[in-house]
Amino acid sequence: MEKVKVGIITCDRYRTCAGGKCFRSLENREGAFNIYDGKKVELVGYTTCGGCPGGNIEYAPAEMKKNGVDVIHLATGMIVGYPPCPYVEYFKSFIENQYEIKVVIGTHPIPEKYYTTHVTLKSWETPEWKSRITPNLTDEKVRLNYD
Repeated sequence: MEKVKVGIITCDRYRTCAGGKCFRSLENREGAFNIYDGKKVELVGYTTCGGCPGGNIEYAPAEMKKNGVDVIHLATGMIVGYPPCPYVEYFKSFIENQYEIKVVIGTHPIPEKYYTTHVTLKSWETPEWKSRITPNLTDEKVRLNYD
């Protein structure tokens, strides 16, 4: 069975988050983690971006790379926060170019309470945001399980 080493970087707003939704969705292969269905996954790093404008983005990927990371996920918190992270695309590009590590935007499914609020606020109306949230969109039943 193929093994994938994963790192997670979340928004510093959620620095006290215990990672429960990310870890549960990784175990269940839900949200952006559905790409690992049928694969063994090892979590090799978990940290925050360091706060705006993301100072830890310069250094955390290097440590994860030392731990053999194959893919870094920018946590769902970066896309569901109020406002969504304005740097998420830059972080993805920087990590992929600087460290040659694949980056996926998102981890766990978007919780329903965030989904309904962002739909009302029209936070994700642009084609770029629609593309960013797609791996984390699920049906309402799953979204409610992540509230």
